[in-house]
Amino acid sequence: MRNLTGSITLLLAFACTAVAAKPITLEQTVGIQHVTQLVVSNDGNYTAFIRNRPRNPYSENDGSSHHELFLLDKNGNETPFVTGDGRVGNIKFSADNTQLYFTAKRGDDKFTSLYRIAVSGGEAQKVLSLPNNISSYDISADGNYLALLARPAEAKQQAELKKKGFKAEVYEEDLINTQLWLAQLQQRPLKADTVPIDGNVLSVAFAPKQQQLLVRVAPTALIDDNYMASQYQLVDFSGKVQQRFATVGKLDKAELSPDGSKLALIGSEDIHDPSAGRLILADVKSASLSELLPNYAGHVQDIAWRSNNELLYVGHIGTEAELGVVNARSGKASQLVKPGSGIITRVAQPANAKHSALLVNTAAHPTEVYRLSGNKLNRQTNSNPWLADISMPKQETIRHTANDGVELEGILVYPLDYQQGQRYPLIMVVHGGPEAHMSNGWLDRYASPVKLAASEGYMQFFPNYRGSTGRGVAFSKLGQNDYAGKEFDDLVDAKNYLVAQGLVDAAKVGITGGSYGGYASAWAATKQTEHFAASVMFVGISNNLSKFGTTDIANEMHLVHARSYPWQKWQWYLERSPIYHAEQAKTPILIMHGKEDTRVHPSQSMELYRYLKTHGKVPVRLVLYPGEGHGNQKAAAQLDYGMRLMRWMDHFLKQGNKDLPPHELPHADNIKAATKEKDAA
Repeated sequence: MRNLTGSITLLLAFACTAVAAKPITLEQTVGIQHVTQLVVSNDGNYTAFIRNRPRNPYSENDGSSHHELFLLDKNGNETPFVTGDGRVGNIKFSADNTQLYFTAKRGDDKFTSLYRIAVSGGEAQKVLSLPNNISSYDISADGNYLALLARPAEAKQQAELKKKGFKAEVYEEDLINTQLWLAQLQQRPLKADTVPIDGNVLSVAFAPKQQQLLVRVAPTALIDDNYMASQYQLVDFSGKVQQRFATVGKLDKAELSPDGSKLALIGSEDIHDPSAGRLILADVKSASLSELLPNYAGHVQDIAWRSNNELLYVGHIGTEAELGVVNARSGKASQLVKPGSGIITRVAQPANAKHSALLVNTAAHPTEVYRLSGNKLNRQTNSNPWLADISMPKQETIRHTANDGVELEGILVYPLDYQQGQRYPLIMVVHGGPEAHMSNGWLDRYASPVKLAASEGYMQFFPNYRGSTGRGVAFSKLGQNDYAGKEFDDLVDAKNYLVAQGLVDAAKVGITGGSYGGYASAWAATKQTEHFAASVMFVGISNNLSKFGTTDIANEMHLVHARSYPWQKWQWYLERSPIYHAEQAKTPILIMHGKEDTRVHPSQSMELYRYLKTHGKVPVRLVLYPGEGHGNQKAAAQLDYGMRLMRWMDHFLKQGNKDLPPHELPHADNIKAATKEKDAA
């Protein structure tokens, strides 16, 4: 694979001016490869990364994407290390930089185990297996100790009971906590023992210079506790707590300074902050907390210590991203990479090294590895060379004002054949959360095939409505205690703005989204039905009363969304539910849902389907995906979803049909064609 260098600015300029040969297909969209993890060796000479390679749904059996391991040297030369079918994860370099550790399930492994491979090459060797999947691990700075996270083995008695048919599940009571395990790497045979920790251990990292471990612990294994009730602790090797860091609300990554005296973490402003995005500094000795970037007008996404006093941070501001550095003593911050240079999602930086590695995506390519030298950002990987031949539509940030004066923004993608003065059908893609945001980077997904839709003549808009992240805590709280209120009025205001600009045909506007975006799509098809001609709802909410009783994040819903309980405002919850407005619905709606979804139970989709189907005055279809949860993970389900989405929009927006399109898709014929092509090769 050729090594790519040069500034990101030049790459973006090329993407805007080059004339590509052909539009992308949906199969290509679903098959896009991208980088998901990276780590840099302690000496800065190597960067390891994992590339996600989706399965081909017509020639491979169903399953999750393959995750492959690659290595970059300091000159940017790429070497495949562990490739082929399988899933490599959790990559880390050994303390002496000679070995690369990873987790995988290989050969006869019953559970995900720990492996390592020499940086100089050779075969991977198994390091350790536990009686359950290893979910995470860390290696001490001196290379002597190994900490791992895994659940305990299933009791033999329990397995025997299952064989006899005694499979009753006691809801939310028979939970199994993830445990902390510790091993001495020089011990033979290598053996890991559990370290008693009170609670469910979510992450682990060694303190730099002491026999201590930084762990994030939640009271139980409930998702709600993970979201809202976890805290970081320093424990010794016996499990005794040495220090607690009394944060409140949501937490994300934490990292100790190279000398172990400071802890930087991504946390929340308060218990009602919808998203972890504040940069918090803790003194390890006193556990005192302070905010390093007070009133930051964005959300911090990642951090890495560059020295004992300098902390790198990735910040998302509006639709763009920046890389900054802040002095932990003075609080003075400066930009290393300014907004508009690409959407940075991760940064890796060994202490005192000259270079940083980053994960970056742009409108022209998905997430790739970049190298930062000084202020110069150079691209290191090219996971999809064929994208050079694909037509790239114009994409830009659009700003407008809501009816009540709130300033809003979003991403507008133009049709490939855009002609000024012509109006186009619009697909509005609403993000979930609502504590999330859309960035001006790579937007193509199975649920939003951007470049395909652009090639088929659609205008597309990705709104960052009030309640979105990326604009500070106050903006992210604007939708609280107002389910489907002004937050979804923002969507209508966005549509009206695009119509007023002469870009969009007001009678040909479709809407789609997943989770909270699915809620918006259902609301648009019922309460706001006069504004939208087609809707595709994915894993969305239709009844806020029953949703509270069937979700695994009821506490999070109360604290950062509704700010109340259903029994306090029963009628209000009902009136803010799409089913309440089903009788007035005129918008054809396609409803899709994973059957194993615990976040938004599939009964939410079933309720809306039954209400509309019984009412009988609007085209409605329900598609369920067995084996999928809160979003489709497997290529076949993703491809099926994308095909149904585009057919629905074409059928009602472009063709102006009034009845349902066929529900059959040509998967069987495509499998036959793929088999025939493979046999002929």
